[in-house]
Amino acid sequence: MTPRPGTVIVTVPGLRGEVPDHWQTHLAADLPNVRPVPPLGRQNPSLDERVAALQDTIEAAGGPVLIVAHSAGVIITVHWAARRPGDAARVQGALLVTPPVLAAELPPEYPSLSTLADLGWLPIPRQPLPFPSIVAASTNDSLGDSAQVRALADDWGSRHHDLGAVGHLNPASGYGYWPGAATLIKQLDPPEAP
Repeated sequence: MTPRPGTVIVTVPGLRGEVPDHWQTHLAADLPNVRPVPPLGRQNPSLDERVAALQDTIEAAGGPVLIVAHSAGVIITVHWAARRPGDAARVQGALLVTPPVLAAELPPEYPSLSTLADLGWLPIPRQPLPFPSIVAASTNDSLGDSAQVRALADDWGSRHHDLGAVGHLNPASGYGYWPGAATLIKQLDPPEAP
């Protein structure tokens, strides 16, 4: 699957940042027009810096973009859309994969909910997104209760896509390469006008 010429796929990583066997890393290697948002890693949980990095990546794309976000990258994306509605017009669509709901403490290697709240991650924006989106959700994700993720998808005006029992859809859950990403991206990439 190759997106329409001129369309840039912007990948937004979660708090871990770039992981060699992550499906986003494979996607960037497989497709010609992918620009990853630079990872900041868990040691720097600044939401403002991550939103600014997403903005910089979209500006550098120079044309229409499709956003492909995973985990905390989804939360970064919805904060960015709430803060930059004018820039969101350049987004043709967004694939939002296994968002955390940030309703319970994360594993100890991650920042606490109080730290995330202090840094502006909470509350999660709930207004409709100004671009088409698909929320791809797991039925057994320890970071995102499926009913709460479905409620987020409804609030964002996103189509909910049930992935089944795939954990957090990351290497720790046994998933590296994920061919399903290309199928869902294709559903968001509008055809060229005749």
